[in-house]
Order: sequence, then C-alpha cells, then structure tokens
Amino acid sequence: MNAGAVTITLNPAIDQTVRLARLHPGQVHRARSSRDDAGGKGVNVAACLADWGVPTAALGVLGDGNDGVFSALFSARGIVDRCLRVPGHTRTNIKLVEEDNGETTDINLPGLTLASADLDAVSRRLAALLQPNLPVVLSGSLPSGLPADAWARLQAQAGAAGARVLLDTSGDALAAALSGAQSALPYAVKPNRHELEAWTGTPLPDRNALQAAGVALVESGVALVAISMGIDGALFIDRSGVLVARPAHLAQGSTVGAGDAMVAGIAAALLEPSFDLAGCARLATAFSMSRLESGDARRLDPAQVRQWSGDVVIERLD
Repeated sequence: MNAGAVTITLNPAIDQTVRLARLHPGQVHRARSSRDDAGGKGVNVAACLADWGVPTAALGVLGDGNDGVFSALFSARGIVDRCLRVPGHTRTNIKLVEEDNGETTDINLPGLTLASADLDAVSRRLAALLQPNLPVVLSGSLPSGLPADAWARLQAQAGAAGARVLLDTSGDALAAALSGAQSALPYAVKPNRHELEAWTGTPLPDRNALQAAGVALVESGVALVAISMGIDGALFIDRSGVLVARPAHLAQGSTVGAGDAMVAGIAAALLEPSFDLAGCARLATAFSMSRLESGDARRLDPAQVRQWSGDVVIERLD
C-alpha cells in the first residue's frame, strides 16, 4: 500500500481511564469503570486520518508485552502497522476522572528505554515509505535513552526525500528540531502557548506576542505554523499571511487528543488538490471539534467535520 500519510510515535502510551465519583487522596476508592485505549500523539493522529479516509501507516516503537491494544486499534481502523516491537511494556498513562466535578488527575508512568539501534530501525522503516509531498507526522515526547535530536534526525531524513514533515513536540526535542539549517527544518509545527514560550525563552502573554513568534518561525523557513490557544482558537501562519480560527461553538467532552486531531486536520489539508491557509484552518479546527465531542469513542465523524468546517470563524490578522 502506498501510504497517504505516515505518523511516527517514539513514546506511545496506553491510556487507562478510571472513572470515580470523586478523588479523595489517601483513601481507598471503588472505581465506577476502567478502560484501556491505544494512545500516544502520533497514534491519535493516525486514527483521525484513517477515519477521514486517508491511507495511513503508523511507525513507532511498542513493547511486545502489551501491544495487543495497539494491534487491535490498527486492525479496526485499517491503519498499516509498521511499528517496531521491542522487549518490555509500553508505558501506561492513568487518567483519574471525577464524575461529580469533571476534573481529571493524570499519572504518567515511565516508558521504555530505547537505544540508538531502535531509532535506526525506525529510520529504515521510514525510508521504505518516503515519497515526495508525503505528510510525515512526528509527534510526542522522546523516550528515555534517545538523544534530544532524535526527531531532528528523522525530520532531516524525510525532508531530504521531499516529504512534508509536521512536527508536534516540545522542550529540548523541539529546540533541536528548529535549530538546524533551513533545508532541514520541518514543513509545519503546531506548538501551544506554553511550548512556544519554552522554545522562545520568553513569556508570550497575548495573541500579538504569539503571532510575532509564529511569524519569526515562518521567516526562518518553516512553511506553516499553527499555534493552539485553547478556547481562544488557533493561529495559522504561512507566507500568505496570518489568521485566527475559532469554532462556531465550544465543543463538549475530554480534551484528550484534540491537539492531535488538529495536526491530523493539517495533514489532511496538505493532501487536498489545492491548499490555502483558511481551508487548512477550517479543516484542522473541525477535526479537533469532532474529536472532542466523540468522547470515549475517540472517533472522527467525516460528515460532522464537513458540516462544522463551514461554520469555523476565520479572522484575518494581516
């Protein structure tokens, strides 16, 4: 199968959602329910793209001791599984959801420790899929054992083959990926306010400051910058200008995976016959809204996305 898009997740997770009436630290609780979902940012992106109808290959590294939930997701959604299996267990992220007040407490457990040989193996699998203009999504944190420039290495490899890299990471990994030569930069990045502040090393207290940071990234050679701002929408910036996109109404439900759905929407927009910034912003915002409202199903509804994309409010800032 020729992939329409590729996602890479080096630090995936099983999301264990435990629902309680209310959390009382130091006390014994009886859970109302518990469920396990295949997670990790790139895995979430792959699921959204598959729901949209994009042939998608998922690369990454999974522990062979508990990979069943991932295999089941890939099979159910028609995602091509190109993930490397290594000895051990993929990490679990525990989400304690209080049904009485809606608050969530996250407990993220340690993950696998990888080696350079594992990154090389992922690189070889990526090489077999690369083609010009292919959207390649690099998402999430880096696991223990890999250097901060791990994403930068895969990014340079994909870019050299003419693929369009969408990077969604933070901290030292983001800094390393944005510090190379212009030819090795990602095609697109999607930081949130806090990730962008950490990268710039300065507070970005308002939309003007965020816009200035995004414009600077575009001027450095990144083709497309999307900055998520929560309920204030998202900034979208490229060489054609700057705009802010807001949903017509606030979606209800867990925010888990909403940013990943936005990344998937950007990747889907890049596959359209003709790309424009406003169309990208509409589609990415509608992807995020649909994912938010799907709840535990973690699905994207294509009909809903098409309907809501026309309702997204676009404001030109340039």
